[in-house]
Amino acid sequence: MDKLDTIDIAILRTLQEDGRISNANLAEKVGLSASACSRRLDILEKSGVIRGYHARLSNKALNYTMTAIVHISLSGQFEKTLSEFEAAVKRCPNVLVCYLMSGEYDYILRIAAKDLQDYERIHKEWLSALPHVVRINSAFALREVIDRPNIDVDMR
Repeated sequence: MDKLDTIDIAILRTLQEDGRISNANLAEKVGLSASACSRRLDILEKSGVIRGYHARLSNKALNYTMTAIVHISLSGQFEKTLSEFEAAVKRCPNVLVCYLMSGEYDYILRIAAKDLQDYERIHKEWLSALPHVVRINSAFALREVIDRPNIDVDMR
């Protein structure tokens, strides 16, 4: 997509508030006919502006009460090293987010664990077994202050 217009922005803002809104209600909120809204939505999806729809689950409600932020250093940053690490980390079910970083560490991970013993299991079975890892530095979140699913959509 080249540029988002005010209607696209209104669609995106509305969907961020209620991803389960019907097309008819969405169309009414943004001032379009249902068919025009459906076409706009299809374009936003196909262009990759909308990457998907999903429920935001509560880790706490699912008994994952601990969040670990893990810094990983690899033995090098060769393409093969990075791709092997990334393929392996994608298989770890407790890794919620993984970023390739600039700076002191190569990757930062956000991990959900049930408790400290569960994190120890994840560390032993998954993190320590990841290819090319030379250093793992873990920190534990004391309290979640903010967790935004998206940024505010604007016309810039």
